[in-house]
Amino acid sequence: MTAEGRKYSWGHSRRFNSYPEFFKKKFGGRVQKLTLDAGFTCPNRDGSKGKGGCTFCNNNAFNPSYCQPSRSISSQIARGIEFHRKRYRRTQHYLAYFQAYSNTYESIDVLKERYEEALQQDEVIGLVIGTRPDTVNPEILDYIKTLADDYYVVIEYGIESCYNNTLKRVNRGHTFEDSLRAIDMTASREIRQGAHFILGLPGESAADIMAEMKIISGLPINNIKFHQLQIVRNTIMAKQYLSDPEDFKIFDLDEYLELMLQIMEQLNPDFVVERIAGESNPKYLLSKSWGLRYDQVLEKFENMLEKADIWQGKRYKQG
Repeated sequence: MTAEGRKYSWGHSRRFNSYPEFFKKKFGGRVQKLTLDAGFTCPNRDGSKGKGGCTFCNNNAFNPSYCQPSRSISSQIARGIEFHRKRYRRTQHYLAYFQAYSNTYESIDVLKERYEEALQQDEVIGLVIGTRPDTVNPEILDYIKTLADDYYVVIEYGIESCYNNTLKRVNRGHTFEDSLRAIDMTASREIRQGAHFILGLPGESAADIMAEMKIISGLPINNIKFHQLQIVRNTIMAKQYLSDPEDFKIFDLDEYLELMLQIMEQLNPDFVVERIAGESNPKYLLSKSWGLRYDQVLEKFENMLEKADIWQGKRYKQG
C-alpha cells in the first residue's frame, strides 16, 4: 500500500478520497464553488424553534465580499466568477453554493425561483445546497431530485455532532435523530448528500469524537467535511468562551492533525473528503489562528499521512 504511485480504491494516489480529484475524474478539470447568500434564515433564529441561532455562528466570518443577500442570485454568481477567475484561472465549471443559513427553509416556490435562477447561468453546472436536517421534507426533496436528474446537485447537511447533549448546548434546535431521518429520506431518492461536522464542540473529548467516526462511517452519505472549533467574534459562544475559557477545547494545529490522522484511518473510504479543517477570516477570530492558509494545512497533513503510512479507511470496518 505504500509503493510510490500506488492508486487507492478511489482511483488516485493521494492518501484520501479528495474533493478536487473527485471533480477531475467526474468533469475533467477544476470545479469551483460560488458561495451565495439567498437571504434565508434558520428556525433557531426566527423563533419557530428558538432565537439567536447556533452559538458558534457568524456568517460574516466566512462569506466572501461578493456574497450579499441584497444582490440577486445572478449578480452574486457573476461577481463570484470574476473573483475566482483571478485566483483560479484553470477553473472550467462552477457550482452555485447556497451556503448562508438554511437553504431549504422556505416555500417550495421560493426555492424553485432561487435554485433555477442559479442554474440558468451558463457556467453553472450544478448546486450545493447547505441546510439543516430539520428543514427538508418529502416535497422539497422530490423537487431537488428533479434537478439532480439533470445537474450535479448535493445537499450538504450541517449535522455538527452525533450527540444530542452537544446539539442542545450549541442551540442547534434539532436532534441527531432529525439528521438520520433527513439522511435516509435523501438517500432513498438517490440524491447526493454531504455532512458537516465540527470537531471540538464544548463537552466533547477526543474519545467522544473517535466514537462518532464509527457512527458517521455507517451513514449513507457521499461527501464529508470537517471543521475544527473556532471561536468567532460577535457570537454567543464568544461570550461563553470569554466567561469560561477552560470549558472549551481549542486545538492547536499539530494536535488537531494528529486527531485527524486517527479519524482518517477509521473513516469510510467511499466518502469524498471535502475539507479536513475550517478557515475563517482572522479578524473575526477570538481564538488563536493557526497562521496558515488551508492549502498549507493540507500539505502538512498529507506529509503526516505519508510519514505515518496512513490512508483513508486503513482501519475501517464495515458495519
